[in-house]
Amino acid sequence: MHYLLSAKLRRSILSTFIILLSFNSFAQNTAPQSTQTQPAATTQPAQTAPAQKVDPAQISNQQAVDFYKQAKTSGMSDMDIERAALQKGYTLDQISAMRKRLLNPDKNAKEVKNPNREALDETREQNERDTESNNEKDSTNSQKATVRKENRTFGASFFSTSANSFEPNLRIATPRNYILGPEDELVVDIYGNYVDNFKMKISPEGTVKMLNLAPVYVNGMTIEQATERIVSRLRQAYSSLNRPGSGTYLSLTLGNVRSISVLITGEAARPGTYTVSSLATAFNALSVSGGPNENGSYRNIEIIRNNKILKKIDLYHFLVDADLKDNIALQDQDIILIRPYDSRIELKGEFKRQGIFEAKSGEKFMDLVRYAGGFTPEAYTSLFTYQRNTGTNYIIGSIDSTQMLTFTPRNGDIFTVRKILDAVSNQVEVRGAVTIPGNYALEERCNTVLKLISLAQGLSQRAFLNRAILERVSGDTQTGIIAIDLRKLINKEINDIPLQPGDILTIKSIEDLKEFTYLSISGSVINPGNYYYYKDITIADLIFQAGGYTEGGVPYRIEVSRRIKNDTLDLPSTQNVRIFTMEVTDKLALNSEDQKFKLFPYDIITVRKSPRYESQKLVTILGEVKYPGKYTIVSNFERITDLFPKAGGLKPEAYLRGAKFYRNQELVAVDLDAITRKPTLPANLLLLNGDTLMIPRQSETVRIQGAVQNPSLVNFDSEFSFEEYISQAGGYAEQAWKNRIYVSYPNGRTHRMKRFLFFKSYPTVEPGSTIIIPQKAINQHEKTPGERVALYSFLLSSVSTLTLLFISLNNK
Repeated sequence: MHYLLSAKLRRSILSTFIILLSFNSFAQNTAPQSTQTQPAATTQPAQTAPAQKVDPAQISNQQAVDFYKQAKTSGMSDMDIERAALQKGYTLDQISAMRKRLLNPDKNAKEVKNPNREALDETREQNERDTESNNEKDSTNSQKATVRKENRTFGASFFSTSANSFEPNLRIATPRNYILGPEDELVVDIYGNYVDNFKMKISPEGTVKMLNLAPVYVNGMTIEQATERIVSRLRQAYSSLNRPGSGTYLSLTLGNVRSISVLITGEAARPGTYTVSSLATAFNALSVSGGPNENGSYRNIEIIRNNKILKKIDLYHFLVDADLKDNIALQDQDIILIRPYDSRIELKGEFKRQGIFEAKSGEKFMDLVRYAGGFTPEAYTSLFTYQRNTGTNYIIGSIDSTQMLTFTPRNGDIFTVRKILDAVSNQVEVRGAVTIPGNYALEERCNTVLKLISLAQGLSQRAFLNRAILERVSGDTQTGIIAIDLRKLINKEINDIPLQPGDILTIKSIEDLKEFTYLSISGSVINPGNYYYYKDITIADLIFQAGGYTEGGVPYRIEVSRRIKNDTLDLPSTQNVRIFTMEVTDKLALNSEDQKFKLFPYDIITVRKSPRYESQKLVTILGEVKYPGKYTIVSNFERITDLFPKAGGLKPEAYLRGAKFYRNQELVAVDLDAITRKPTLPANLLLLNGDTLMIPRQSETVRIQGAVQNPSLVNFDSEFSFEEYISQAGGYAEQAWKNRIYVSYPNGRTHRMKRFLFFKSYPTVEPGSTIIIPQKAINQHEKTPGERVALYSFLLSSVSTLTLLFISLNNK
């Protein structure tokens, strides 16, 4: 059997640890070490490094117990330890923090139980699981049984939450019914004409001793009873104590409380003996033990004192109604016995709180509904189904709402409340051409077709009156249709039609029964596109809807393209459309002539643009001209050479042979020097919108790139030959394709090398040119020069050998 820390030990652990840490012998270690003490008579303090201050939260309980024992062995009292701790700089908050941690039942309460209990519990649980598994293999409801085994018992989650410790509050005023016992501390405060204050601890014999007076027996008394006895004894020293008008009074309060031992047994999650505060209640102890286990009752928990049942606890009073009448204070050697449950019923479906609920004998289904918080708003409460275990199989039963107060559930029953259907039983609907379509209640003022139309604020102006449809679900679950002549019904030429639940009245509009008709307009209007067709609409009306003419649009030569339907007179057999050319007033003013020509559905109208209207076309000339910038193309016949007079002519440094002409941001190869000398050349292109001409200065460099040893940018020298430029780049590379050499000029033109027989003609190199030597494609199977020499040597050697062999054979 293990024992737990006493109240005195728990109150002193933190202070002891703090003091001992201040000594060098306990600065960093958990085990004691040899130390050297200073003589008591030394007046000068020892010059030692200050002890490290350790956070109490980092100290284990066993370390604190060891330090406490060593401190007591050295002769220090609890008061000395606390006083020294305060002098060392530790606060009351730190002391309270350690005390609270030690008093936390979840972390520090130690159980007195059979060491083999855990193994026995595990064996029992395993046997139960094996038995259930075997039974469920042959059951058609094995899946349901597995779900029921989940711990969803009402109240289990309360004890499974670590935050619900129900730790007793040690800072409250002393309860009026608190019974004093050994190890309790009493604080006496005398005030008035005389002032005194002292503490007394109740001895194991149940007495307290004060001043030099005889002991007073207070064991088993309340604070009020103990106060009367202590005042009576203290009147031997203070004769007028607590007498009216005396001016001297006494106040007795409870200081540190004692610890008591409580045994928790039966179907507890963690049965055993627990040491708790004397202020602890039944709920405190149950919380420490984890509450009832999976077989424990939440409604039959007994408090046994002196072998008699003192109280029977029903936790549902607290869990459902927050009633604490069963939360009585505990005394030393009390026993809490958790009985096995008698009956549990599962509630599923549309309950506010689903789960497994424990039922007492005689409780009805309505009591369980109250424990579950009632039904959800969507619950179907006319009929409830339940599943019951008969001992051999499951059966299904049902009860109605009138049996809720009288039906008694049995152990293992599963009640299911279903959700109501997503349908309205007294609803009718009207759709289509009424003022306010929608759902309406089937009642006296809305129980016929005419009343429904009236309640929907009548028919719309475009309602189709020749026919309406009433959809109705017949008895064979098929939807039927009732055709109604609305015109005759409104005129009361036929009888009104009564409505039934679920009826849907559909009234079409005239537009609903027509194909969607539209007109198309394109060309020089602001918003071209498709527009609704209206009766008697004209071309001017449609142009008005399209936002009017754009700039450049003309009101004449408007073309109307029309489909042919029946009017095929005077049309050749190959023609399937009619074309009309119309003229409309410029300002879209109303005109009797315009009203004569009506548009038909699906007509296509095209508004033309003025033949000479167009946006300005701009070209750009940059570089070495006097007035570079953008210029407008005046006519459609302007050419490149026409730009120079507009730009004020060329500057002296302009280099025409290097001029670049761009169209749509692409370089067009044009020899500007040639076309300025002869404007009639085809290269003198017509100008288009967006063209750009760039006149550069003469470049003084030539670029050599491609298959050369050192691609370079070299200076232009008119004395250099083509081969000399190649030499400037280090000569040809091994893979140079010498027959494909070409020169790219600044104006975009390109000239390549020409060859006739053994004669080569290289292109002229000009300033700013680029000499490009292509590279041959690398053939992986091509032999290197060394490999070719070796191959030729081998062939020649072979031929020589064969020749000599042939001559030798002929000589024989």
